[in-house]
This record gives sequence, C-alpha cells and structure tokens, in this order.
Amino acid sequence: MTKSGGENATRTNATGTLGKAIDVLEAVAASPTPLRFTDLLGLVDQPRGTLHRQVSNLIEEELLTVRADHSYELGIKLLKLASLAWSANQFRAIAEPHLRHLHEATGETVHLGVLQGVEVIYLDKVEGRQAVRMHSQIGNASPVYCTGVGKAALSALPDAELEKRIATMIFHRHTESTLADRAALRAEIDEIRRTGIAFDRQEHEPGIHCVAAPIHSRDRSFVAGVSVTAPSYRIGLARLAEWAPLVTQAGHAVMEDMAARLGPKA
Repeated sequence: MTKSGGENATRTNATGTLGKAIDVLEAVAASPTPLRFTDLLGLVDQPRGTLHRQVSNLIEEELLTVRADHSYELGIKLLKLASLAWSANQFRAIAEPHLRHLHEATGETVHLGVLQGVEVIYLDKVEGRQAVRMHSQIGNASPVYCTGVGKAALSALPDAELEKRIATMIFHRHTESTLADRAALRAEIDEIRRTGIAFDRQEHEPGIHCVAAPIHSRDRSFVAGVSVTAPSYRIGLARLAEWAPLVTQAGHAVMEDMAARLGPKA
C-alpha cells in the first residue's frame, strides 16, 4: 500500500492468502528499482516460507515475472486485467465524451480521477496538444491534498467522511506550495465548496498546475474529479480561472449522464 506522504509501505495486518499476495504485488509495483527475494523480505511482513510460496504462486499465475538478474517485475496478466477493467468501466465511458469536449475547448491535458482512500486514481487522461507532457498516467495514484482533482473530490465528501480521511493523511511537502497540514487543507476544502472549483498551484509538481471540479453520485458514496492541467510557464493561473466554468460544466455533464445511465443511486 502506498502512503500519500510519498513513502512506500506494505500492510502489516494483511490476512489470508489474497491479502498477502497483494502485499507482494504492491511492493514490487511501488519500488523504484527491481526487487529480489531478500529485498521483499525486508518490505513485506511475512515469514520467509510464506513469502516464498506467495512469490511462487504469483509467478505461476503470470502475475509476477522473474528477470534475468533474479529480480521481479509485474507480470503480463496484470496488464491484461487492468486493460479489461479500464475498458469496461462504466464511469470512464460516461465521462469520456465530456473529457474530449473539455480538451477541445482548452487544448490542454484533461484528467479524470477517482477518490480512493486518501489518494486519487487517474482513470482517464486526454493529452494536451502541446509538446510538454504530464508525468501522470492512467492507473497511477497521487495524494489528494496536493492535486486539483484530489481536492475537488474531497470537497464532495460529507463532513464526517472528510474528517475521517483527513485524520489518516500523512503530509509530504512535494514543492514549496504544497499544503502541509490538516488545518490548511480544511481551509482549502471550505473554499472549494464555496466556489465549486479547486486549484493545484504547483503543489504536486513544480511548474505544473491545474483547475478542477468535483464529480459525485447523488448520495455522495462515489466521488471523483475532472481537471485541466498545464505548465505554468505557458498558462497562468488567471487563464486557468477563465477555464473554471468549462471544467465545472464538464463535471456537471458527467453527473447528469451518471444519473441517467447508472440508475437511481447515481
């Protein structure tokens, strides 16, 4: 499991075969360098024999692959499963035309992110027309407290749920502009709720900022966000603010389509 403070850690209370296997996959996926068995022993809270069985089973199921240097990488079957999940996701399909429309109107990169715990998972992305490319990728997770999509999604939560999630956050200062404590984040969420718009003012990546709007189901059990992201040297905050109505319209359009196509709970 990846903590939002930028530090990688596996779950120490995982129970059952599936939980232990997921710990191994998460450790391999989160590591910036390839891991060998001895590396996994230091990262995953499992006895040597148990870990050996987990790794062997994952390799047999093609969820892990052994490299020539005896380190591990994620297996091709995971890519297949991820592709199927992504293509079959109803929410992404509903949002896609509205993301395209927002991209056509601004010419910049558009993101769709779903709130998961204290992270936002990028579910879709329409790349900007310019040469500059964002580091974000579909399936990647980012902290909610320093991303426009994440803060927009947080603003849609009921108060009790918002406080519950804020209480578990570990804050890491990614840039000089990163919100670094709970009080600052709460104040920011209050402002987002008032305006309906969230900004990332170079809080996650230097030189990159965005304007975002929340998306949610009627009962707020599902929350997400949509954003337009651009390099700060080319697009200033004033221009981003001019695009705020377009982003808000896109968010509302997605919610209307969700209500129409996903039934009474949408």
